[in-house]
Amino acid sequence: MPAGLSVFPSSINSSGISIYRFALPIFIFGIFITLFSIYFNGWIVPKANASKFSIERTYLNKNKLPGFIQNFHIQDSENHIITFGNYNEKDKSGSNVSIQIFENSNISTLKYRYDSKSMNWDSVKSEWKLISVIQRNFDSASAINFKLYDTVYASALPEVNKIYLSPSQILKKQLKPDELLLTDLKEFIDVMEEGGQNVIRSKVDYYSKISFPFANLVVILFGISLSSNKRKGGAAIQFGLSILVTFIYLGFIKVSQTFGYNGDISPLFTAWLANITFLILALVNLLRARYFKE
Repeated sequence: MPAGLSVFPSSINSSGISIYRFALPIFIFGIFITLFSIYFNGWIVPKANASKFSIERTYLNKNKLPGFIQNFHIQDSENHIITFGNYNEKDKSGSNVSIQIFENSNISTLKYRYDSKSMNWDSVKSEWKLISVIQRNFDSASAINFKLYDTVYASALPEVNKIYLSPSQILKKQLKPDELLLTDLKEFIDVMEEGGQNVIRSKVDYYSKISFPFANLVVILFGISLSSNKRKGGAAIQFGLSILVTFIYLGFIKVSQTFGYNGDISPLFTAWLANITFLILALVNLLRARYFKE
């Protein structure tokens, strides 16, 4: 946060020029910086990180993607759990796959289980095809009904209906968050949320990536409002106040994120809470400075 904005030139301050007139071009410049920061951090930086990790994986044998995953477990929806004995990224296929479906009202009660010799991704239909499937229905503690399928699509099984997990999602789960574009991260979160998974932490991080660049505008308002008030000590005091506001702002972000990660505050509100709070304080201080000047 640029503390130098707080040093308001004394010649301009004493010439009678309106604070708002002086602040307008700086604020417009701040808007451009904010938009550029969102684009830079959301698209350019992830692409650069992806290229960096690609070089490391290809030539330095670091951060390599397994390509072949064993004992892969994932909660596909609120009451669906999928287990891959083995998953081959290249073939987009898994073997020894188990789909377990639990009661909605009692998540500890297993209602259906599908065991498949293999499950392959059909890129034309964009869905999973299960081969050599055994269906088990657990009607009660003592009754288990069996049903066999040679080949069946997941959508044809009423109890399964849809598998939200896709090969691209499996790949993204192995990538580092710094490699995901902002749009890819949003799509990834939406798919996980649709599948009933807990995405609170991911949402807080996603919204924070958008909200944090707007701190530029808050800093501009704070800097102008602080510098327009004449204080003993001159520029040194104003510079020190700006540094203090910066540390308080960053600390406020970390504290609010903790509440957001715990689910005490909505992710969207968590990401914007610091900006909203300090924006209100900056506007109050700006109006107060104008009132006392008049």
